[in-house]
Amino acid sequence: MDVTVVGSGDAFGSGGRFQTCIAVAVDDVPRVLVDCGATSLTALRGQQFDPNEIETIVITHLHGDHFGGLPFFILDGQFRRRSRDLTVVGPPGTRERLTTAMETLYPGSSQVQRRFEVHVLEHADGQSRELGDLRITPYEVRHASGAPAYAVQLQTPAGSLACSGDTEWTEALLDAADDVDLFLCEGYSPTPIRWHLDLETLAQHRNRFTCRDLVLTHLSPTALAADLTNWKVAYDGLRLTV
Repeated sequence: MDVTVVGSGDAFGSGGRFQTCIAVAVDDVPRVLVDCGATSLTALRGQQFDPNEIETIVITHLHGDHFGGLPFFILDGQFRRRSRDLTVVGPPGTRERLTTAMETLYPGSSQVQRRFEVHVLEHADGQSRELGDLRITPYEVRHASGAPAYAVQLQTPAGSLACSGDTEWTEALLDAADDVDLFLCEGYSPTPIRWHLDLETLAQHRNRFTCRDLVLTHLSPTALAADLTNWKVAYDGLRLTV
């Protein structure tokens, strides 16, 4: 399974990084995204990915830097004559929030008849969902976003991946990352901050994780400026094989 960190940044482009977006390929072609921030379509194009090849987008929570790219992604498919259906799996309220976002940005766009369907499914804490060979399990975490927020675990025949999303420390992260090949984990701040995961707390629990590899992402300016010698850190375009 090949994983590409399309976007590794926070909400504000710190370090010149694109917002959160992870591409997962199990057959040499990326078919799955985890999160699709507002800058993700630009990032995908810059890294030579074809958005029309994406079949499934898994959303961790409903903040703009994690789901705000969906209206642009869908409209891009419409204007480029996409024919492959798109499945979006996100928190409760995703369908309504997506419709609202589309109508805010491009009035009337949510009602257009397209050559493809957008199927919106919603997470339930700890309940796995299978989409073909992809198994998605969400774990509710602690991040205020107007709807429940989740870490997500993806299992495929070729490998496994977990993404923390945005969250304070919670034991649910241990479950999400349990025995996976790769854990992409928020490292937002050097010291504790509400609603986000900090490096000080993460270091205290680091030895409890059973994932085979842990890579930091979603770093703020203060985290980017900190001593990260003892951590693996994602960057835009980082490609990992698990």
